[in-house]
Amino acid sequence: MEKTVKKRYRIAEIGVLILMLAAIRFFEEDIFYDPLIDFFKSDYLLGIIPPMDMAKLMINLTLRYFLNTAISLAIIYIGFRDLNILKFSAILYAFLYVLATAVFIFLVLNIEREHYLALFYVRRFLIHPLFLLILLPAFYYYRLKEFKKPDEI
Repeated sequence: MEKTVKKRYRIAEIGVLILMLAAIRFFEEDIFYDPLIDFFKSDYLLGIIPPMDMAKLMINLTLRYFLNTAISLAIIYIGFRDLNILKFSAILYAFLYVLATAVFIFLVLNIEREHYLALFYVRRFLIHPLFLLILLPAFYYYRLKEFKKPDEI
């Protein structure tokens, strides 16, 4: 009985965190500076990239990435209750941030029409919690394999 109650609380906590991720997405235009939102909603392959304040854009992308990361790490921790998984996830998120930010800056500074799609996808990794969708099933599968290991002699 007690285990079922704890499981319900964990599911409720994860539900609240998912709603927080949804709120960030829903209110993105009100909260964050990102001239690329409207650009990518239009027929961007034929358009010209809008003028933007690069410092302000990077601050807002970083803020959004870290909000999504903090919530995602909380979901991972609540889901698995394992500090090693949490540490590994945090390192992966940090590595992804450095890599994606470097690629994003390069693409924005050297933008050409044929790079618009690459810019779109790199930006998407920075502003949406896509990494969470990759990590959750991976850790779940890892846990399943770990529990099904035959006892070693």
